[in-house]
Amino acid sequence: MSDVTDTSQETKSKWARMLPLAALVVGAVLGAYALGDYLSFEALRDNREMLIAYRDAHYALAVVVFMAIYVVIAGFSLPGATIATLTGGFLFGTFPGVLFNVGAATIGATVVFLAARWGLGDRLAAKMDASEGKVKAIKDGIDENQWSMLFIIRLVPLVPFFVANLIPALVGVSLWRYVVSTFLGIIPGGLVYTSVGAGLGEVFARGETPDLGIIFEPHVLLPILGLAALAFLPVVLKFIRGKEAL
Repeated sequence: MSDVTDTSQETKSKWARMLPLAALVVGAVLGAYALGDYLSFEALRDNREMLIAYRDAHYALAVVVFMAIYVVIAGFSLPGATIATLTGGFLFGTFPGVLFNVGAATIGATVVFLAARWGLGDRLAAKMDASEGKVKAIKDGIDENQWSMLFIIRLVPLVPFFVANLIPALVGVSLWRYVVSTFLGIIPGGLVYTSVGAGLGEVFARGETPDLGIIFEPHVLLPILGLAALAFLPVVLKFIRGKEAL
């Protein structure tokens, strides 16, 4: 009877741990369906005068409301993070807009990280530690180069934001290391899009749309990839030293 009770409690505990992650998934699906039309460039363009008037009348509150909305967008992985970043630049300028954008994005990413770690990460990391062969080797490689790997997945623009939030949670990265690497790692890309947002007034006046592919322009992409290469340098040095020691 005791074994049955323990199994039942373990099952309930397992499902309870999955609830935060499940809530984020459900919220993402419902939010994408219900809010898609509101998280768009057209919505920003059509409501820009109202947003500016509200900012001018209630600046501090506008910052709080904006960051809260951005946290929800990032936390639920809604398809509007780029528009939110542009809005931050449009309303608050490149600076301090980039701080509001990066800060809110980091908080939202941390919500995803904690939900994933609570539901899956701790157990998966423990299983990987207890495993052998290639799985254990991959886990050990990540552990030995956590800072480099964390910065790389943030700096390389081809890694989706949601994926970059989940991977660290599934391999047992500490919370403080995740938060620091996320905040610093998303600054380059955040700065680019915030500066684009800061220039939206002229874009609206010309009746045009912003060039969101600017991050892939050589003069923007190459410095970011340079930072990624710099972050990867410690991994290369460890590999070379390991070869020399053999």
